[in-house]
Amino acid sequence: MGILAFLSDFGLKDPYVGVVKGVILGINPQVQIVDLTHLIPPQDVFCGALHLWGAYRAFPVGTIFLAVVDPGVGSSRRALVVETKSYRFVAPDNGILTGIIKDDRESKCFEIKRTSYFRHPVSNTFHARDIFGPVAAHLSSGMSSRVLGPECKDVELLEWFNPVVLADSVRGKIIYEDSFGNLVTDIPWDLLKGLGPNHGKWVPGESLVVEAGGRSIPLANTYSDVPPGEPLALKGSFGLLELAVNRGSASILTGLRRSNRVLVRRKGPFE
Repeated sequence: MGILAFLSDFGLKDPYVGVVKGVILGINPQVQIVDLTHLIPPQDVFCGALHLWGAYRAFPVGTIFLAVVDPGVGSSRRALVVETKSYRFVAPDNGILTGIIKDDRESKCFEIKRTSYFRHPVSNTFHARDIFGPVAAHLSSGMSSRVLGPECKDVELLEWFNPVVLADSVRGKIIYEDSFGNLVTDIPWDLLKGLGPNHGKWVPGESLVVEAGGRSIPLANTYSDVPPGEPLALKGSFGLLELAVNRGSASILTGLRRSNRVLVRRKGPFE
């Protein structure tokens, strides 16, 4: 028994997800497969990395994560297993594991070289079925990561959260729009505490304001802190600042999209 969480950009129209699951179950029939999501936008490695980073801590210790958003499939990009204190991750070496590696600087990485654990023949277009899925299945059966290949250090990393912190403001950007129209930024909520009075002991909405797309948006604790249809900014489930609308869509109301800038600043004395 064991848990294997599967994330991909395969969608739900085609049989690809089911095929990978079939291969995994053929190797370890006892494993419990959890579909983290298969609706990552096609080839959007950053989005896959963000979802994986935002979700993995919710899983029991020992969970194996299979993360396949792989525009470089069939190329010379490497196949990896990254092992942290509590989890193991199987993925292409294209930055999808950026958040995991930044969270755990003690993580170990192994390049997958042992072809005896692959499904043969190996396709040039479906490594999730032929390489990543089988390897994840063997790991879920208790196999050591070390048998797969040599330890490696130079793992590809994406540009990750990069807010600019100033004396009286934090500047960031929108990095994701969820299915509710909430706009996730790259500003960790904890960064905002330093902007408030009394060493960060501030009440959201009283001392800070968010500016985005020409709007001033109040900080709040919950959606219902503002009237229906009104925008707000709050701490999202990833621990990042999000722009939202009570019973509505921040994306539709503001017209903001990924990469648009966001500023959080102290309110002026007459605001």
